[in-house]
Amino acid sequence: MAGYLIRRLIQSLLILIGISFITYILLFLLPSDPARQVAGRTASVEQVEQVRAQLGLDKPVWQQYAVYLGKLATGDLGRSYVQRSEVSALIASRLPATLLLMVAAILCELAIGLTLGALAAFKRNSALDQGVMIGAFVFVSTPQFLVGYTLLYVFAVWLGWFPIGGYGTFSHLVLPALTLGLLGGGWYARMMRSSVIEVLRQDFVRTARAKGLGRWRIIFVHIVPNAILPIIAMIGIDIGLFMSGIVVVESVFGWPGIGQLTWQAIQQQDIPIIMGVTLVSACAIVLGNLLADLAAPFVDPRIRLK
Repeated sequence: MAGYLIRRLIQSLLILIGISFITYILLFLLPSDPARQVAGRTASVEQVEQVRAQLGLDKPVWQQYAVYLGKLATGDLGRSYVQRSEVSALIASRLPATLLLMVAAILCELAIGLTLGALAAFKRNSALDQGVMIGAFVFVSTPQFLVGYTLLYVFAVWLGWFPIGGYGTFSHLVLPALTLGLLGGGWYARMMRSSVIEVLRQDFVRTARAKGLGRWRIIFVHIVPNAILPIIAMIGIDIGLFMSGIVVVESVFGWPGIGQLTWQAIQQQDIPIIMGVTLVSACAIVLGNLLADLAAPFVDPRIRLK
């Protein structure tokens, strides 16, 4: 286990360095001038050049990246060009809201997807199965803003059960989490259905039935632990996706998370914030995948980490 963790950590470090390099180069190639954005439209050429020198943008790109990488090694994500605050502090201020929405959304999509996917598998080729698969396809294909605005209109404007937007109470959390849960639940339902059907064909399930084991024991002891392994990997990916912030959903519901911060940074061409959020998201994806791999042996003892 120790050797496996060391190898994974080294691989993760190399991946993060590669992501930082690619992202930095892509942002450098954008047809925009952050110095002009910071100085303002009415600034003179001299003022723009002065701002460019203050931000270190007058140096060659390789030198800029080397300086950034050196600061990154000490945990310094830089300072925002526009807000003039530490990027780490800005991300940390939005992190609680993002983590709360992430946990609620994952729980919601698991409850929807796993339940409906398992029911569809056990009732294969029935009307229930077809209805679940059609619903899953519809929600997977529907844009986030359409689901969000529909839920807002029905449950906030028409019925008045929840606030239109904002952050702070459980009622503010329900609609954005349900939006993400419905969208992600479609993927989980399709994956769970396929996985359960595959497990139902295995010999050990037929053996358990032949031994006269109860239906619920077969389901929860033999079928679910084996069918849920692909789901664990999907959860690891979702952690990274939600940590990067769901820009559309956060904008629709006025949720003050990392996604909203990212959207503002893109509009303002605030490169340090974009880089910081990208790296935090990459770290979350790497960590989520690592946790998923570590959790797999606990679900299925036959799996060995090497």
